[in-house]
Amino acid sequence: MTADGGGLVLVAEHDPAVAELQRRYLAREGYDVEIEADPARAPAAAERTRPDVVVLDLSTAALPADLYRRVADAARPAPVVAVTGPLDPAVARTLGAHRVDRPFGPRVLVGAVAEALRRGTPAGAAPGTPAPLRAGSIALDPHDRTAVTGDRRVTLTVTEFDLLEFLMANPGRVFTREQLLDAAWGPGAGAGSRTVDVHVAQLRAKLGEGSPIRTVRGIGYVLDRGDV
Repeated sequence: MTADGGGLVLVAEHDPAVAELQRRYLAREGYDVEIEADPARAPAAAERTRPDVVVLDLSTAALPADLYRRVADAARPAPVVAVTGPLDPAVARTLGAHRVDRPFGPRVLVGAVAEALRRGTPAGAAPGTPAPLRAGSIALDPHDRTAVTGDRRVTLTVTEFDLLEFLMANPGRVFTREQLLDAAWGPGAGAGSRTVDVHVAQLRAKLGEGSPIRTVRGIGYVLDRGDV
């Protein structure tokens, strides 16, 4: 579905008044709306309803990045619009491309839903499918979680894929090891910064000479923008 043709929006929102306001404005634009009053139950609701897009309230979540990841996995290929309060920048960067900060106007939310559907639907793909990422000879497909370098398929672990996806989605930005831990392992995962070095080394070995991941001495890692 697209904004022009409606679609099902799952709204996971802890505040009943806000949820009702979102429902009314989205319905005016032709969307069907399913309300989940407990954002913690959003993964199960997404699996049950199979929405075209999810509006996920993370403002009361103890581990927002973890809840976002579980909802994104359950709702895939539907995009997720994260609704947040104040967040650590490192956490905010793990919440995908579509985000609305509280307080927000209902029209801002409607616009974010429409944009998520537009950007989440590459030509010829199913609605809501995340766009493939490219960096030099490397192609990454977040939808079916495949990676190719040149004409060679690369087998990645779940964490290696998440780490590479995060870097490819943020080319040219230098991230510390702690930020990459939050992005690929989730806040509070308990892994040490040395774990990032090990996984980057494994990624480079698997990607071969086409690896665009560069070490920034004393800071962390960056995926060079010139290779994207």
